[in-house]
Amino acid sequence: METQSEPTALEAKHYFLVRRIHSLLGIVPVGVFVCFHLFANATILAPGEPGAQFQKGIEQIHALGPFLAPVEIIFIFLPLLFHALLGVKIWLTSSPNLQNYRYFSNARYTFQRVTGVLAFVFIMYHVWQMHWFGGPFGGGHFKLHSQAGTPTGALTTAQAIQASPWIMVAYLIGVSCTVFHLANGIWTALITWGITIRPATQRASGYVCAAFGIILGIVGIGAVIGFQNFDTQAMGAAITHQASSSSHAP
Repeated sequence: METQSEPTALEAKHYFLVRRIHSLLGIVPVGVFVCFHLFANATILAPGEPGAQFQKGIEQIHALGPFLAPVEIIFIFLPLLFHALLGVKIWLTSSPNLQNYRYFSNARYTFQRVTGVLAFVFIMYHVWQMHWFGGPFGGGHFKLHSQAGTPTGALTTAQAIQASPWIMVAYLIGVSCTVFHLANGIWTALITWGITIRPATQRASGYVCAAFGIILGIVGIGAVIGFQNFDTQAMGAAITHQASSSSHAP
């Protein structure tokens, strides 16, 4: 565990509220979105036609049309940015307090901060690589449909992840850091909000959060492996044939 440096008068006045807003936004909406996103991506592993369930899910999301971008900015990107920047500030203004806390507590606190930074860097890379925000900067590789209108969500996602071996490694590390940061953050938030005060309740919530993290980690890593193993050549050939057939239709 670490102690915080002496806050200014203004910081002290709002410290209680700001820390709780920081904690809350890390769970709602950011943490909720992470869970939804990982489970949605894991549909790439669904049986049946390859990528069909994944495509169906993202089609439903993009059905928001012009409302999608404002929803993403207001309910995902801005809360994420606030949580990340304040988290870095908290880390940079903290000082070691090893003599008063057990080694495990300090290690977990430090790992929470490190994984938070790595998760944020990974998320920014993921947004650049896949989201249309990254298009003007050489990213934005995810395409819901081809120019001919055929569904290409699963194909373009898999192609982006398979573009280089280091990309899969980055995704495995990034997803793992994100999941740990969320699961451990929930455990910390329960203490911060005064829900788990006694050691026994903290220990019990620790087991629950650990189980949650393991399950979510399996889902997230499974999705990455699913896209890595996705047969892009077969899917690309099928899409090309479908587009060709449509263009020659009377």
